[in-house]
Amino acid sequence: MKNYKPLLVWFLLLFSSASLAGEADVIEVSVNKNSSNSYSFTVAVLHKDAGWEHYADKWEVSDEEGTILGTRTLHHPHVNEQPFTRSLSGVEIPDHIKTVEVRAHDSVHEYGGKVISLKLP
Repeated sequence: MKNYKPLLVWFLLLFSSASLAGEADVIEVSVNKNSSNSYSFTVAVLHKDAGWEHYADKWEVSDEEGTILGTRTLHHPHVNEQPFTRSLSGVEIPDHIKTVEVRAHDSVHEYGGKVISLKLP
């Protein structure tokens, strides 16, 4: 009978290493009003990017009901840049919305990290 234990251990390590990076957290947000309904957001995200197999791949601005108002796609891992900050301008937000939430997304866990809720200026 063959011993498959080393192969099983290798397999488990290979497929669990991507999940060790955890969820992406929004750690800081600043917002500026550009015109009547247009805003710019600068967002700092913290995530232990592990390369292309597990990285923070976007952050979103949504209203309190969960309607997405703007998305900043992150096109590559930020392994050696943590936390990292990126901006998004031209986010159109209707006048009746006074509070927004900013959350990050990663390629393995999707959502679940720290979310920041803030009042619009």
